Amino acid sequence: METINTVNDLRMRVRAWKQAGLRVGVVPTMGALHAGHLSLVRAARAQADRVITTVFVNPMQFDNADDLTTYPRTLEADARLLADAGVDVLYAPTAAQMYPPGFATRITVSGVSEGLCGGARPGHFDGVATVVCKLFMQTLADCAFFGEKDFQQVQVIRRMVADLDLPIEIVTCPTMREPDGLALSSRNRRLDAEQRKAALTLPRTLEDCAREIAAGADVAQTLAQATARLAAAGFDPVDYVELRAEADLQPVGKMAPDTRARLLAAAWMGSVRLIDGVPVPPVG
Repeated sequence: METINTVNDLRMRVRAWKQAGLRVGVVPTMGALHAGHLSLVRAARAQADRVITTVFVNPMQFDNADDLTTYPRTLEADARLLADAGVDVLYAPTAAQMYPPGFATRITVSGVSEGLCGGARPGHFDGVATVVCKLFMQTLADCAFFGEKDFQQVQVIRRMVADLDLPIEIVTCPTMREPDGLALSSRNRRLDAEQRKAALTLPRTLEDCAREIAAGADVAQTLAQATARLAAAGFDPVDYVELRAEADLQPVGKMAPDTRARLLAAAWMGSVRLIDGVPVPPVG
C-alpha cells in the first residue's frame, strides 16, 4: 500500500490506473477505523480494480469544537489495517492541503439535509458535502462506498452527485454491528463500561419500535415511547427519534403497504453522540 498526502501525487497515480483501463473505488473515512470501515473496503475491492481509502478528520463538518478535538486520530494503526485489507492507496491529506489559504467555497444540499442530524448540527452537512465533493474530484474515483448507519449523510451525497452531475457511482453497504447489536462507530471507544452497556438501549429500542410500527402501531405514540425509553436509559439529550421515507427523508406519519421507511435516531450518552437507524418492514 502506498500512502499519499497531496492532490498532485494522488492524481498522477490515479491517471496511470485510468490509462490502463482500471476501475477505481474510494472509501472516504475520518480514520479511527473499525470493522465497519473494513467491510466497505471489502465491498470496494469486490467492485473495483484499485481501492483508495481516504483518512481526513474534516473540521468543516464539526459544529462542536470539543468533538473535533477529542475525535480519535489513529493514523498509524489505520494504515496497518488498510494495508492488511488490500487497499492500494491511503490518501491522508493535511487540513492545509484540503483547505488552503483563501478557501471560500461551501456546498449546500437542501431538502434531505434538513432536520434529523442537519437540524441538530447546523452546518454539518455543508461540511460533509464540501469535503466529499473535493475527495471525489481529487481521487477521480468511479465508485464510492458508504455505510447505511449514516443514512441521512448517504442521501445528502446522492443528491449532491445527481444535482452536480458528478461521474461517480454511490454504493451503500449494510450497517455493521457489535455482536450485541450496537452499531460500530469510532466514537464508541469513548464510552466507559457503564455507558457502553446503557448504549445498547438504542439499537434494541429501534428494533422494537420498527416491529411495532410494522404491526400497525400508531407512529407518533410509538416514537414518543421510544424517546422516553432512551431517556430512561440515560441518553441525554435525545436529539431525535423519527420515521422517515427512505427515498427523500420526508416524515412518515402513517405506514402504507408500499411505504419504504427507516427509523432514525441520535442521542447523547455522556459526551458521545450516537446515531443509528433500522428499516421498517412494510405494513401487512
